[in-house]
Amino acid sequence: MVDDEFLGRLELEKGTRKVVNHEERGRVLRAMDGCSYKAAAGGSLSNSLVALARLGSRSIGGPPLNVAMAGSIGSDPLGSFYRTKLRRANVNFMSAPIKDGTTGTVIVLTTPDAQRTMLAYQGMSSTVDYNACLANAISKTSILVVEGYLFELPDTIRTITKACGEAHRNGSLIAVTASDVSCIEAHYDDFWEIIGNYTDIVFANSEEARALCHFSPNESPDCAARYLSHFVPLVSVTDGPKGSYIGVKGEAVYIPPSPCVPVDTCGAGDAYASGILYSFLRGVATDVKSMGTVAAKLAATVVGQQGTRLRVQDAIALAESFAFRHNGSATVPSDVGSDHIFGS
Repeated sequence: MVDDEFLGRLELEKGTRKVVNHEERGRVLRAMDGCSYKAAAGGSLSNSLVALARLGSRSIGGPPLNVAMAGSIGSDPLGSFYRTKLRRANVNFMSAPIKDGTTGTVIVLTTPDAQRTMLAYQGMSSTVDYNACLANAISKTSILVVEGYLFELPDTIRTITKACGEAHRNGSLIAVTASDVSCIEAHYDDFWEIIGNYTDIVFANSEEARALCHFSPNESPDCAARYLSHFVPLVSVTDGPKGSYIGVKGEAVYIPPSPCVPVDTCGAGDAYASGILYSFLRGVATDVKSMGTVAAKLAATVVGQQGTRLRVQDAIALAESFAFRHNGSATVPSDVGSDHIFGS
């Protein structure tokens, strides 16, 4: 936890995300000397996948979900830490470490008003190859999730295109997280190449959704959800404490926020996305409203704690409170229609 004065000394704009180099990262870490902080195997996508794995663990009941992740880590201690932490959370990190590589990091600075400022150091994350291991995993997956931050990395875009093409041919669902406004603005065409040709689900907050639509800041999030749903079968647009919208077939369904006392907003959208994904994989939702309610409960749980990960005990309690039909496959709400979702 830091205060506004700390951010001011480092000339950081509160609530933003910035890509930094090795020297800039070192400057911030030196400034944090003496501060209380926690190291975690984080990242937007890994937050969602850990929540998904914990919700779908064998101890909660029903067939366990097999959750895996591909990415880039170095052969340094941070890379080993990252792989170990994910595997302990039942997320199989498939990619081998890059020899002599440096693992990327994100410094998350949270202020007392629960706003977070993020500083991303990419390290070796710019290298994600489409290899035999990734191809084999995609051939068996029900849902492929692509993290939007990867669009910042030119070489990785080719891997994304290959992976989405193969998943689409296999009839898998493809989800894309919008991740960040600046990333969308810098790589707008690349985003729409994947969204327009392959994507079944888009996760975005209100600002990101407007950026994808080229809408002005005055446009409402439900307008963005409706617009995007003309191109993507299901669109999730979160709007902070105001709630969220799920767009389907040119319409937007409002999802009220689940009540909580906010402690840390970091990871809220990741938890929300895991609720949508879990609803598909468990066949929970007979309608969009119930799917959104599940997602909102997960988001509120994470906002009400310090840290970005859904805790094991909370995952157990939440999963037991949801009336899931454990059918072991990706399904869709009855008011969406599988011919649209699966794109085949």
